[in-house]
Amino acid sequence: MQTAIGDWHREHGARMTEFAGYDMPLFYQGQGILEEHRLVREAVGMFDVSHMGELLVRGPKAAEILDIVLSNQPSRLLPGQAIYSLMCAHDGGTVDDLVVYRKAQNTFLLVVNAANRSSDFSWIKAQLAAIPDSAKVEDVSLETALIAVQGPRALQVLAPLVDQDLAMLASFQFVNASIAGIPAMISRTGYTGEDGFEVYLKAAEAMTLWGRLHQLGVPAVGLGARDSLRLEARLALYGHELSRTISPLEAGLTRFVRLEGKGASFIGRQALLRQRERGLDFRLAGLMLPAGAIPRHGYRVGHGTVTIGDVTSGGFSPTLKQGLALALLPTDYTRPGTELWVMIRGKRVAARVAATPFYRRK
Repeated sequence: MQTAIGDWHREHGARMTEFAGYDMPLFYQGQGILEEHRLVREAVGMFDVSHMGELLVRGPKAAEILDIVLSNQPSRLLPGQAIYSLMCAHDGGTVDDLVVYRKAQNTFLLVVNAANRSSDFSWIKAQLAAIPDSAKVEDVSLETALIAVQGPRALQVLAPLVDQDLAMLASFQFVNASIAGIPAMISRTGYTGEDGFEVYLKAAEAMTLWGRLHQLGVPAVGLGARDSLRLEARLALYGHELSRTISPLEAGLTRFVRLEGKGASFIGRQALLRQRERGLDFRLAGLMLPAGAIPRHGYRVGHGTVTIGDVTSGGFSPTLKQGLALALLPTDYTRPGTELWVMIRGKRVAARVAATPFYRRK
């Protein structure tokens, strides 16, 4: 399966890769992952992320039911605001992580991970069925495209094309606007650790906007740099830092989980309260390695003669010029400064627990 921009990627020398059932650009010939990473950190780049899933939830009790389904109480949002949230199973494991946008009083858009789109739809539909006439969920993914424009120059590039003042948008706010004459929803969100915007529009209009941005000199960036950028910013990837067996608390995402306060009653809350009360056995930790050591997902992590965990995500940091990793480890080994090792190609390579995010924009 390909996005509406798929042919353009191939015509412009993209190295394609399969991701969540989609044929997606990993990087572009003549640039490469390191250069594309640098472009986003220092200037601007655009990503085709139309593989993401979009679920529309609307109805008289949409806010009420989403407060039950999601951890971060979307009923607190005003129209034009968004939040990052988790969706948990009854045992506290993570069904998915997502961004929820309040489009109107009784209408919400959930942007979910591509690989979880169908299962998320079924999960939400099952919860809606438990409350008659509460709301309906519709999968609008195939008719929706998503172009992310990220980097310090993102505002400078997009502002002249948009009929509203993007500079007035705070982080996790959005607006319905016209961009290059195309109706779109534009949010100040992203997955890179930089300032930037995500543009939701009809799939049929995606190539027109992509082509206009390309004409303006905005370079295309693939999933390879997207992954290294999010790793530096310590942003979780479902299936790595989050899963049905890894809770939001273990992943260090407690601030997005409303355990206390009026209205806190989401699915999985009781299990997470019990987990917090007894103390976490495992936590996600950041690791820093020497420049020549490249850790990868699944590599073993140890202390002394004992293996204690596994790398959930890892790679080379183009910004910091060294190896970085995230790993789920016993809590006693997650204090910054703790000396560990990562097994790379049969050799133990020294690693040190570091505070995260590894990179924070100024």
